[in-house]
Amino acid sequence: MNIKFNNKVVQITGAGSGFGRLAALEFSKLGARLVLSDVNEAGLDETMKQLGDGGDRTLALLCDVSKEDQVEKMTKAGIAHFGSLDIAINNAGVAHNMARMAEASLKEFDFVMAVNVRGVFLSMQQELRQMNKQGHGVILNVASVAGLIGAPLAGAYTASKHAVIGLTKAAALEYARKNIRINAICPAFCYTPMVDQLIGGEGGRKREQDMAHVIPMGRLGSAEEIVNGMIWLCSDQNSFTTGQALAFDGGLTTA
Repeated sequence: MNIKFNNKVVQITGAGSGFGRLAALEFSKLGARLVLSDVNEAGLDETMKQLGDGGDRTLALLCDVSKEDQVEKMTKAGIAHFGSLDIAINNAGVAHNMARMAEASLKEFDFVMAVNVRGVFLSMQQELRQMNKQGHGVILNVASVAGLIGAPLAGAYTASKHAVIGLTKAAALEYARKNIRINAICPAFCYTPMVDQLIGGEGGRKREQDMAHVIPMGRLGSAEEIVNGMIWLCSDQNSFTTGQALAFDGGLTTA
């Protein structure tokens, strides 16, 4: 398939690293104009540096997706700058220290839910208002296989990603006849900064091997494999898929 996004406006949250940065680079190569946001200014600056377009086709904005006013300001700025919002990738997310449920930190739980769930909810509200007004749009929420199955020692993260899938399905039904497609992508362990933190330091190699062992394909995924999935899910070639939570997981959720 010859997928192009010529002059389509693509908004990506969490664009300062990982899937978000790579998605920005790849969508740009395919002709998209970009509205990028992140809470990490240094990471966002590095993404812009790697894009190397001088900002002509890219608008970069600091945004904490858990804050309603910041999400509204970011989305409206992109629309004012480019005139529309064709595709939105709600990628911003955080993890937490691994712990059994009884020992888990309430502060960490609240933080994860604020970013991963409230952030997606607030982003979708702004995106859907614009897409409904213009009569078309695509939204892709970055969930996780933890949203499809249980992830021991990651209760808050698991709960947050189940919630992202729930929001995806509810909104997809609400807007199916409005020419707005809404899906979620559910990656398993992939080489991203979030996973790098888990496998870094003492015992990291063993943790990496343990992660690979539970995946039927016997390895972790690459960020490129996930972003390729994002590109297809957001493309016009994928015009009859909505309300789905698609696993990109090396077979992990097959059993």
